[in-house]
Amino acid sequence: HGPLGLSDRRWYGQLSVGQVFSVVAIKEEEVEAQGEEQAKDAIDELAVLQEELEQAKAKEAEYLDGWQRARAELANARKRFQRDQVQAYTNAQADVLKHVLPIVDDFERALGTLPSNLSGLTWIEGVLLIQRKLDMLLEQSGVTGIDAVGQEFDPFLHQAVTHEPSDTVPPGHVIAELQKGYKISERVLRPSMVRVSSGPPPDSEAEPEPLGEKEPVEDES
Repeated sequence: HGPLGLSDRRWYGQLSVGQVFSVVAIKEEEVEAQGEEQAKDAIDELAVLQEELEQAKAKEAEYLDGWQRARAELANARKRFQRDQVQAYTNAQADVLKHVLPIVDDFERALGTLPSNLSGLTWIEGVLLIQRKLDMLLEQSGVTGIDAVGQEFDPFLHQAVTHEPSDTVPPGHVIAELQKGYKISERVLRPSMVRVSSGPPPDSEAEPEPLGEKEPVEDES
């Protein structure tokens, strides 16, 4: 026969007191063994759950890092696109304004040689109005003239046509402007064409002193 169970009441009347205690002791051992096995299973299950939790945390950190990287790349791409868009607009604007500058030069030259007896004519006033509108267009576009005369020569702003001596302008400074230069913000549209001082002219060579008449040498012999 197998081990007697406490729930099997039909055996109770047939057992002595010693046998009952034996059965109780056996069942206690079985219950204790089952408890240890259940506790071990619970510990193993807890370890598995802990490992799965760590894996889930690692996946979460990986996904968060990937999302943050993607967000940063998107922000950088948006900034780069906006910067390129502004640069493209600036380049296109500069190209158009460069073609306007020769027209402005022609107006200045033509009006600079205008006889005084023609200044009151209606068509002259119309020409002056066109010139003022061109100047206003440049101003509204952020175009400003480059200072040249009297300034120290700057190869980024000025284009030297000649270097010539000057008594009044320090060496390396602009004597005169031959063509006005323009810039938009910090970008040079066209450098100023200038004449640059090389300093005072060299002194003329001193004239040789006239030779005096030689005194005759007396013959001592």
